[in-house]
Amino acid sequence: MRRLRLLLLAPLVALLSACNLVVLNPAGDVAAQQGDLLMISTLLMLIIIVPVMALIVFFAWKYRASNKEAEAEYQPDWDHSTSLELVIWAAPLMIIICLGALTWAGTHLLDPYRPIDRIKPGQAVEEGVEPLQVNVVALDWKWMFIYPQYGIATVNELAAPVDRPIRFHITSSSVMNSFYIPALAGQIYAMPGMETKLHAVINRPGEYEGFSANYSGDGFSNMRFAFHGLDQAGFDQWVSGVRQGGQTLDRDQYLELEKPSEKVPVLHFGAVDGALWDAILNMCVEPGKMCMGEMMAIDKQGGLSMASIRNTMPLVYDKYAGRGKSPAYFGSNESYVMTICTPLQAEARAADRMRQAELDVVAGPTSLERLTGQGLSPKRTPMASLTTLANPFATGPVPTDIRSAPNA
Repeated sequence: MRRLRLLLLAPLVALLSACNLVVLNPAGDVAAQQGDLLMISTLLMLIIIVPVMALIVFFAWKYRASNKEAEAEYQPDWDHSTSLELVIWAAPLMIIICLGALTWAGTHLLDPYRPIDRIKPGQAVEEGVEPLQVNVVALDWKWMFIYPQYGIATVNELAAPVDRPIRFHITSSSVMNSFYIPALAGQIYAMPGMETKLHAVINRPGEYEGFSANYSGDGFSNMRFAFHGLDQAGFDQWVSGVRQGGQTLDRDQYLELEKPSEKVPVLHFGAVDGALWDAILNMCVEPGKMCMGEMMAIDKQGGLSMASIRNTMPLVYDKYAGRGKSPAYFGSNESYVMTICTPLQAEARAADRMRQAELDVVAGPTSLERLTGQGLSPKRTPMASLTTLANPFATGPVPTDIRSAPNA
């Protein structure tokens, strides 16, 4: 019967032998260091776990009810042993100290924002080597990759040359997601309006899998992509093939691609709008929408006072269910913050208001004094109210230095 049980377990052992433990046997140096950190931590903890499990079996056997010899050793009044206390507390304390030092070093050396300083053990990154930059956008439910150094983009396909440092700039279009290639490096979050970074390197050619490690909706299960580790010649050939795709990734194409969809096939774009990544990151791809960089610059200058309430209150979190779709609270159908007009438009509008005031015989001259919000100094460059486009009697020039800038 015992031999029969062993035979029944043989198929299970065979199945387990075919498993690819990519986390413990990755193809990238960063992931390999993370795997080593995991193994060392586990072994340190087993120093306590294994003896405890063994002692549980030993005590259960020695002090079983049928062992009459153990009754002679029974001491019901025993309550303390200094030697035993030292062993019980000293060993876990030493392990905690070792784990703390290991975690502290690993946290800093494997910081995803820290550029890598080695390609593999014993091989440092050569001075002057330019990392491959890949801008990653988590869409619903697909991944978009922009290669700014090559002017190309792909959907659900990623490639990189072997032994060349990679610098990922990661964001999301709507909800929080998680970018993860187990063979390359650890996962890192992708969040709308924010940029996270990840530095890594692939050391072995091959095809690996990347996916979303954070639930993000209906199409989450199919939010996967192929990652190709190629030699330099193979990577150059791949880039050439993408450039022959013919499509151009501009704002209109991105807005169409941004709509929720599942099981999207691989797409190639041979050209990319150079300002698209900044617009995605600043959440202003839609025409006429104010960029976050502009909004932060306005806030830094003191804001637009109460006139901005009608523009900012209608913002809602859900990009598809509310933002840009629901009516505004203060009499406008626009439900996102609109861009500020240019100085020429502001001057023309001011002249029109003055002419209209003269025709209507308005009592008192139209004031051209600058608008100031809470905290604004009169000596600073004035900010115009967004209501100048809708209110014929609103005044104020517009500064020219508040356009959006890429987030650091």
